[in-house]
Amino acid sequence: MNSTSVRALLVRGMLAGLVAGVFALAVAYFLGEGPVDAAIAFEEAHSEGHHEGGEELVSRTVQSTAGLATGVLVFGLAVGGIAGLAYCVALGRIGRFGPRATAALVSAGALLAAYVVPYLKYPPNPPAVGDPDTIGERTTLYFLMIVLSVLLTVAAVLVGRRLAPRLGNWHATVAVAAGFVVAVGLAFAFLPSFDEVPEGFPASVVWEFRLATLAIHATLWTVFGLVFGELAERLLTPGRAGRRTSAERTSAPVG
Repeated sequence: MNSTSVRALLVRGMLAGLVAGVFALAVAYFLGEGPVDAAIAFEEAHSEGHHEGGEELVSRTVQSTAGLATGVLVFGLAVGGIAGLAYCVALGRIGRFGPRATAALVSAGALLAAYVVPYLKYPPNPPAVGDPDTIGERTTLYFLMIVLSVLLTVAAVLVGRRLAPRLGNWHATVAVAAGFVVAVGLAFAFLPSFDEVPEGFPASVVWEFRLATLAIHATLWTVFGLVFGELAERLLTPGRAGRRTSAERTSAPVG
């Protein structure tokens, strides 16, 4: 793949990430802000007198609107560009898949490796949950889990490609999936865990917050896969797209 195509796919990846960010923003606002407000209310109710005279640098209204939009859209733009570059590497190297199918596989792999697996070990917590003294350690371990998960996913794909000629696609896929689960399980067993939910904190708020974050990322990667797949299809197989459009016009009823 030449540099022009890579640059074009990078730009389309960023565009698709921005579009996906808009949808993820809607999910974040309607599903995520409620649990955040409830967690903040709990924190304020149990810390009366500790922050008297403190001035709020950024209002909650700004945080839940402009701040949320900026964070989600910039994140979508960034991961869209990264996924676009990953797509350039994966295209034609993970099987005989077309541009759209490859985009779907890259999106699914990104969701699994970069979010779902780390999420299962270190699920996100709303405000007021977590010891401030361990935030550095927790952040480091979370990013370590992301790196391990991504590396294991890449290794699984490479090993699967080597095993496929000897075992067949089905058995090779089962073998690498089992190996991936075992490796992730070992990482889960050896890495430390944290249980820092304060006494009396509503379990329903934690559950709703974690479910909302999962929905945000699932929406982001699903929309990205669909949008980027269509953009990549039009870029890489323009003749096929043109023939399909002409066929649709020909088959359309007259009158």
